[in-house]
Amino acid sequence: MRRVWNFYPGPGALPLPVLRRVRAELLDFRGLGMSVMELSHRSDAALNLIAETLERLRRLLDLDESFELLLLQGGASLQFAMVPLNLSPPGGKVDYVDTGYWTARAIAEARRLGRDVAIAASSGPEHRQLPAQLQVRADTCYLHLCSNNTIEGTQWQVIPRVQAPLVVDMSSDILSRRIDCRTISCLYAHAQKTLGPAGTTLVALRRDVVKHIPEDMPTMLDYRPHIAQRSNYNTPPIFAIYVVGCVLDWLENEVGGLEAIEQINRRKAALLYQVIDESALFQCPVTAASRSLMNVVFRLAEPRLEAQFVRAAAERGLIGLAGHRSVGGCRASLYNPVSLEAVGELADFMRRFEQRLAA
Repeated sequence: MRRVWNFYPGPGALPLPVLRRVRAELLDFRGLGMSVMELSHRSDAALNLIAETLERLRRLLDLDESFELLLLQGGASLQFAMVPLNLSPPGGKVDYVDTGYWTARAIAEARRLGRDVAIAASSGPEHRQLPAQLQVRADTCYLHLCSNNTIEGTQWQVIPRVQAPLVVDMSSDILSRRIDCRTISCLYAHAQKTLGPAGTTLVALRRDVVKHIPEDMPTMLDYRPHIAQRSNYNTPPIFAIYVVGCVLDWLENEVGGLEAIEQINRRKAALLYQVIDESALFQCPVTAASRSLMNVVFRLAEPRLEAQFVRAAAERGLIGLAGHRSVGGCRASLYNPVSLEAVGELADFMRRFEQRLAA
């Protein structure tokens, strides 16, 4: 079977060794004579699987017991509501950094829930460079930002340190590099980019934050029942959690951990940005200091050539290179499972595409 080079922004590529493992274990999970998809969520096998996955996440993120870790459903979009509901009272002050499409969605949700939202900084309207200064209210309940902006192609190279409790949407770059997560009060990340398949979402909360969750919350939107039941309050997405565990095992034991994957990711991004920066055809609109290691966005000198480029790339097995519908252009997503070989193939194709046009 011929496999393509997958640059889709999400759900993204999965490591080939993980896919092979899932295939091998699909009919018989740990000798139980049934698939992991058939497990009762109350069984010891399911409980152990969730606990092992959370413990591996805790180890990779270097989070101690002052943090609660959860695997929930609903994606990051549900967290846009759960964060203000749990971490601020009705009418409470909450600050957000607006860096594009997904932060705008989070801001709109907080306002819809009646919170007093202030924009601490913005990279708009074109979102080509992350803001250098943040204006955070002294009495805000939290400051929210997105560590990597998939559509705009920007990424915080250093997570800002602020006096307020910090909430970070890390959906598209979690475990792609070493970050001191202990400076964060709440982080969340859906799985379908660097962690695994769609279906589950990681949430990590400082325990001192949990103490201040308002009462009379809708049960499913309250972090506390999920903490009390160890991510098993209602039927969890066991198969998605299982694949996340396989991806984490691959990251730790085959890749070599976060330091190793960060070096690989930096090499991949540098290779692609070099092609773009040396080209007369391809252009990256993002300033160098704000460029993402995960999502490389670029335009062609003539917009009419972009559709031609995407089609020609797909014919060569390089798929998922169209930009987001809201901004157009092109985008290559270089999540952890995307190999250096895949990026090399894309870089070579881009050079040849430009050479053919110039001939």
